[in-house]
Amino acid sequence: MTAQVQTETQAPGHPYVGMWVTEDRHVRHDLLATGRYDEARGNRQSAYQGRYVVTGNHIDYWDDTGFTADGEFIDGVLHHGGMILYRER
Repeated sequence: MTAQVQTETQAPGHPYVGMWVTEDRHVRHDLLATGRYDEARGNRQSAYQGRYVVTGNHIDYWDDTGFTADGEFIDGVLHHGGMILYRER
């Protein structure tokens, strides 16, 4: 992952924009079309917020606190930080 600062928006119709959840719904990533994300954990809304960029099937996250992470979309499933998140329908 690069330290380069990027600002990018995802088109509202982009296939990865929207809510992604773990099977038990404990972790919920809302990937916004503005290029921002809002992550809830359990009862804690907005536990983590920041920006993200999708390049192909790869996603890079930059949390507002300085934390960075990444993940991969594989066969319609988001693999991130040892978690598996599914598109909420």
